[in-house]
Amino acid sequence: RDSDPRGGRALNWQDEGILLSVRPHGEAGAVVDALTREHGRHAGFVQGGQGRRLRGILQPGNRALLGWNARLSEYMGTYRVEHVGGSWASFGQHGDAVAALASMIALLSAFLPEREPHPNLYAATVSTLETLEQPDHWPTAYVHWELGLLRVLGFGLSLDRCAATGATEGLAYVSPRTGRAVSLEAGAPYADRLLALPGFLAKGGAADREAWHAAMRLTGFFLERRVAASVHRPVPEARGRLLSQLAPP
Repeated sequence: RDSDPRGGRALNWQDEGILLSVRPHGEAGAVVDALTREHGRHAGFVQGGQGRRLRGILQPGNRALLGWNARLSEYMGTYRVEHVGGSWASFGQHGDAVAALASMIALLSAFLPEREPHPNLYAATVSTLETLEQPDHWPTAYVHWELGLLRVLGFGLSLDRCAATGATEGLAYVSPRTGRAVSLEAGAPYADRLLALPGFLAKGGAADREAWHAAMRLTGFFLERRVAASVHRPVPEARGRLLSQLAPP
């Protein structure tokens, strides 16, 4: 918990986080950016962060127990880091999973505002990371993670009923303007202007390779046209590499 800053006392808290980036700073230190459970995306300086003792811990994708301390809340502050679990190394035999992890980290780093708590997004990120060693499951989990990220960023899609008729069956499209589902019947006259809605997103279940790519085109449209456009920066290249790596046969 943050301590009371009145009277000059330091601010400090302890939280669990997923490391997003580690940048060398000075001769021996490092600046670590992490997605924390209760404090959002948050940076801190780690003394000795370039040393051998911490090198294996300070890897993007690792989970860590982070202790943050600063004189004032607006300062970067310093981190104490204790490894909890997860690592790039655990995906060494799963190149596609490494690409998925890189894409998640890049999207969070590019678009998630700093110091805004999103505990549900943190939980979803941990859950998705835990599927990355399961080739049959992680692609579906990854798409749902991107949908959750869009929702957190203010561009959530409504895929459970038709925007025109209220029907919950026969959903086939998504309006690029509203992000709401449209049924096959209602959308037929405008099909060339609508986005395809893969069945697994409307009905549940797992995605095959082609359905996964269709879902990624859907979330990618809103990431590019809504999220990236709103902050005037491109969608990270890591996401494109993931799409290329899992191209349909």
